Amino acid sequence: MAADGADGGLAIEVADLRKSYGSSAAVRGLSLDVARGEIFAFLGPNGAGKTTTVEILEGFRRRDGGDVRVLGVDPARGDRAWRSRIGMVLQEGRTQPNLTVRETLELWSAYYPRPRPVPEIIALVGLEEKADERARRLSGGQRRRLDVGLALVGDPELIFLDEPTTGFDPVARRAAWSVIAGLRELGKTVFLTTHYLDEAQALADRVAIIKAGVIVAEGPPQQLAVGTQVTQITFVAPAGTDVRELPGGPAITVDGGVACVRTELPTRVLAELCGWAAARGIELERLQVTRPTLEDVYLELVESAEAPPS
Repeated sequence: MAADGADGGLAIEVADLRKSYGSSAAVRGLSLDVARGEIFAFLGPNGAGKTTTVEILEGFRRRDGGDVRVLGVDPARGDRAWRSRIGMVLQEGRTQPNLTVRETLELWSAYYPRPRPVPEIIALVGLEEKADERARRLSGGQRRRLDVGLALVGDPELIFLDEPTTGFDPVARRAAWSVIAGLRELGKTVFLTTHYLDEAQALADRVAIIKAGVIVAEGPPQQLAVGTQVTQITFVAPAGTDVRELPGGPAITVDGGVACVRTELPTRVLAELCGWAAARGIELERLQVTRPTLEDVYLELVESAEAPPS
């Protein structure tokens, strides 16, 4: 663990973090690092210790043990200058409803020593057409964009995003994703908590999955979805063909005319299936290969990982 101010290129360093409430241990020796400039997703079920961990990182809650550095500073000793380097998008934002987007950002920018220009922030979050609209008249997605703008107005190095797209419709979610992905291009570090696994898979450079106060998996989303997870290959069962003749034989099941084979060797099985079909002049209609997703990994880990003893 580096001394205060000497972070070695890391935005967040956590080692053996512990926090209990009475006899209940919420965080049990948690360790993680977040590199500067990356989007890091922190995932876990309710009660896993996510909120406690994030509140400690933000300096709002005291820890019982372990070492924590955020931007090279112990959050428990973070001063005003340190806080000006951090932006936060809470799960539910609170803005003055009668102020316009522009007025809201101008008000908040006055709190920071070196704010970004308000017109620049409005453009970054895609609210140019709503700059003079009162906050109470914004849609849910537009209000969330304003929340992100408020987190950016102080030009922070690190941004905490807490469930940034909860309650969004699909179109608004995708628009918000574009804004969040753009933070990486600005050189910002993003610590994202979300219950949407597709969101984490689409946005995050790395993810950590927490259960019962400990990290049970960590790494790039694509790598977490690789390994012993079973891949599924589906296609329309060829008419007049006994599926037991197909490569995969008894492992193939048929439901509603759709054949399915689950395998840990998808490349080999797919090659055998395609070779078998080509040799007989058969087209495997609606052929689809479904590889494990981050959601598959998450569900498996959360359901199977055992909590450590207190």
